[in-house]
Amino acid sequence: MQVQVQLYDNEINVGKCINWVTTSESGGIDIFIGTVRNATKGKTVFKLEFEAYAPMAIKEMHKIADEALSKWNLQKVLIHHRTGALEVGEIPVVIAVSAAHRDAAFDACRYIIDTLKQTVPIWKKEFFEDGEVWVAAHP
Repeated sequence: MQVQVQLYDNEINVGKCINWVTTSESGGIDIFIGTVRNATKGKTVFKLEFEAYAPMAIKEMHKIADEALSKWNLQKVLIHHRTGALEVGEIPVVIAVSAAHRDAAFDACRYIIDTLKQTVPIWKKEFFEDGEVWVAAHP
């Protein structure tokens, strides 16, 4: 199995993600760990809430992983995303890839997170001291 895609409603175990993509053929493992930051556009963020249309989100994440495998020489691709309420410092997304060479790992990892944010039906709500707002899960 070269691809692992999951939606979670609890904490993502980053160590297990790294262990899963590690292979003896891999000269490079690249990992993107998205965290909840404490501010957006100068406003203090208290928490985020993520919602997903799960069947389509899983399908789209598999599509992205398959595209990455076809564009780069990769051993494994992992895409994990959380849903629900997350506090500042918590991890909503982990992308991990392994490849024989670092350039492929770096390029594929960036492609996966950028494409995920553009195409996967995951939405976030930001909570501020003066209210809340739904925003797309990308900048």
